[in-house]
Amino acid sequence: MSDEADAPFHLRALDHLVLRVADIERSINFYCDVIGCTVDRRRPEYDLVHLRAGTAMLDLVRHEGGASAGDNVDHFCLQIAPFDEAALLAHLAQRGVRTEPPIAQRYGAQGTGRSLYLRDPDGNRVELKEALQAE
Repeated sequence: MSDEADAPFHLRALDHLVLRVADIERSINFYCDVIGCTVDRRRPEYDLVHLRAGTAMLDLVRHEGGASAGDNVDHFCLQIAPFDEAALLAHLAQRGVRTEPPIAQRYGAQGTGRSLYLRDPDGNRVELKEALQAE
């Protein structure tokens, strides 16, 4: 296990989790009425709705035919600071972790900021996103 001091960033928080759902409106009703989320933003061009879940987001994306258990998480996102692109890419490459290019501006719990995607050893998709608010 590597020492946290080796990383060119610090983990700040869970930013968002993306779920694949068969019926977005049904899921909105469940997560808002039962769990207490609120609709933050609708993105019909992607069949996507961002729900506010405290300081994080829960994103719902329509998935044709729904998704089977274990296949319904698209990815999760972790906020990191600082987001030094060169240092981050070098750190990941040094550990044999390939990223899914490109680094781009993406929406999350704190707004739009730079992020990149990678896969963990089991193939789970992880997004690392710059923390936009000071600690």
